[in-house]
Order: sequence, then C-alpha cells, then structure tokens
Amino acid sequence: MYRMLSFCVLLITWVVLSGMMDWFHFSLGIVSCALVTWWSSDMLFSDRKVAPRARLLQFFRIPGYLLWLFGQIILANLHVLRLAFSPRLREEMEPQLVSFNSGLSTDFQKFVLAQSITLTPGTVTMKIEGDVFVVHAISDAAARGLTGPMTGRVRRVFGDDGQSMP
Repeated sequence: MYRMLSFCVLLITWVVLSGMMDWFHFSLGIVSCALVTWWSSDMLFSDRKVAPRARLLQFFRIPGYLLWLFGQIILANLHVLRLAFSPRLREEMEPQLVSFNSGLSTDFQKFVLAQSITLTPGTVTMKIEGDVFVVHAISDAAARGLTGPMTGRVRRVFGDDGQSMP
C-alpha cells in the first residue's frame, strides 16, 4: 500500500512540475516514478504505523501550513529589513540563543520545524538534542516568535493533537 502511495505522490509531483503531457513523456514519468518508488519507497514513509488515510490527511494539511509559513517568512523579512534600516540598529538588534522544548514526537516533525525556523529570516536552528531546540535569533522579537504557533501548526499537520488546521 505504501509503495502505491509513494508512486502516486511522485507521479503527481512529476506531472505538476514537468509540464509535458504527451504520451511519450508521460510514460517516461511513469517509468521514472516506478523505479524511484521501487528503490526508495521506504525513505518517504519510513514510519509504517501511520495509516494511509492519516497520510492523505497530512498531504492535504501541508498546503495550508506552507501558505501560513510563507506569510511568516514575509513578516520576518519585513522585521529584518526594518532592523537593517533602523537608525538605532545597535539597540534593537540583540542576537541571542534560545532553547525550547518542541513536544514533537517524530524526527521528521522536528526536521520540518527546524527547516521552517531556518527559512524564517532572523532565526537559524543550530542544534536539536532530543526534544530541545537551540535557535539563534537576531532580536528579541524574533526570539519571542519561536515559542509561538509554528510548533503547534507542525503538530497539527501530522495529526498529533487530533485537530485540523485552522
């Protein structure tokens, strides 16, 4: 079942990104996706305890999270831009290391959170030890945003709290 799900995810991605819909290219896409699925389907879905229905829900929750993350990236860019052009740069910019517990259950969830933090300007994930994240933040405002809703949204994408994305 997971191999079929991996194949479908890869084929949908291939169709969306390729732009080639003639039979020759589509058949090459099918062959390519089948080979990649055969070689590496255990990498995409390494946790086989999760039901395919739950995986499908995750698949549909991800776009909402990505839209929200894109908005956060824009807001963080504006914050860093304001800092860069501030006449009181030395007073406003307070680089610091922040440690917090994420409460996430799987390594993949921690990976998604770490990458989301690093994609957001003004913050960089430096280390993850167990459940503890160590993040460098460029200012107090960026540090305060680390303990905000991002962890909860990652948790909801993967269905840890049983709620759907708002």
